[in-house]
Amino acid sequence: MAEVATARRSRITPEREAELYAAVLDLLREVGYDALTMDAVAARTRSSKATLYRQWGGKPELVAKAIRHNKPGSIADIDTGSLRGDLHALTSREDDCTMQQNAALMRGLFMAVHSNPDLLQAFKELLIEPEMEEFHRVVQRAVDRGEVQAGRPALDYIVHMLVGAFATRTLIDDQPPTQDFLISYIDAVVLPALGIRVD
Repeated sequence: MAEVATARRSRITPEREAELYAAVLDLLREVGYDALTMDAVAARTRSSKATLYRQWGGKPELVAKAIRHNKPGSIADIDTGSLRGDLHALTSREDDCTMQQNAALMRGLFMAVHSNPDLLQAFKELLIEPEMEEFHRVVQRAVDRGEVQAGRPALDYIVHMLVGAFATRTLIDDQPPTQDFLISYIDAVVLPALGIRVD
């Protein structure tokens, strides 16, 4: 099955794939998930609908992979030598303008996930689970270095804290998430919860 999927994906060049993903994200920002159609994607990208279905299976998979492709590299590739440095580097991968655009996009998708089980499943399989696995590798390196005790209760909630800060910044403060805000949050909340002192 994996070989078949690989063969199908190979028919589209990486450059063409990137164009398709960019178009999907543009359409999501314009009309939202529920109003997005494969017909619209086909028209925007001058593709056949049959090609889109053959390549991605359906709208949920296409959207999840477009979101994944839009992320700047693998989390696990970040290795500054300290967890604080890693978390700061993770935050600094996107400038404030990009972060604001992505925050608005993700708010709309979070709402769509609640009423679209197929989208939720695609997000879990193609986005959340791979990123969680990568993030756990970053955290495990900190444990292996002795920065964080292995049994520290907050270890299981780092992602929840970071996503919560990102997602609720606009709701609570009526401001978009920014690098400065997230770095300050990491130093004031996340690292102390892990027993890491920030001087």
